[in-house]
Amino acid sequence: MKDNKSTSQQNSGTVDPNEVERFTRMAEEWWDPQGKFKPLHQINPLRSQWIVQQAGGSLEGKTLLDIGCGGGLISEAMARAGASVTGIDAGEKNITIAQLHAQKTTLSIDYRCTTAEALAASGAQYDVVLALEIIEHVADIDLFVRSACKLLTPGGLMVFSTLNRTAKSYAMAIIGAEYVLRWLPIGTHHWKQFVKPSELHAALRSNGIEDMRLTGLVLDPLKWKWRLDAGDLDVNYLIAGRKV
Repeated sequence: MKDNKSTSQQNSGTVDPNEVERFTRMAEEWWDPQGKFKPLHQINPLRSQWIVQQAGGSLEGKTLLDIGCGGGLISEAMARAGASVTGIDAGEKNITIAQLHAQKTTLSIDYRCTTAEALAASGAQYDVVLALEIIEHVADIDLFVRSACKLLTPGGLMVFSTLNRTAKSYAMAIIGAEYVLRWLPIGTHHWKQFVKPSELHAALRSNGIEDMRLTGLVLDPLKWKWRLDAGDLDVNYLIAGRKV
């Protein structure tokens, strides 16, 4: 997959400092269900349900890595589902918020301020690796996917979620969510950084991920409810596969 950022960023790893700064400014709102991360709170139960389903119905006894964990929304859900969770993020403030919230909820989660490529270089591997709503914010997509796949044990489960690069996603995820509904600060997403399912499928397959399944996360604007729909990948989607 071609890097979607400028050449000057290609050798700086996966971290885009501008993206880290943007999310750091919002860090205090991670656990406010009506704040800037409201969409993530709304889709979190569906994401969690689908991940557990792809893992065979249980995460008990499995090690799980949450890349780009932010304030820990999915990390905590996975810990409650029985996984031994490690959450990593490039933003120190995000990690601090995640650690404090885990302490309040008495959950044991290993949070670290680091990057996927740095952790992969250490030789660490996990039974399940999650990269949710993060690939559209990285500086080097190829390096990010390669690093994430290195962090997965053979036979392990890889799960990505992101935004498709379509006219519909521009209308809904940027114009709708940022400018009309003001769910997200203006500038949170950049349409050119969205990744088509075919592109992500090819990148994962080239890094040893097979048996891939996809589903869409679809918002019903009349009921203001989200649902999983394998037939609609136009905006938000999840993809899961196993490492051979």
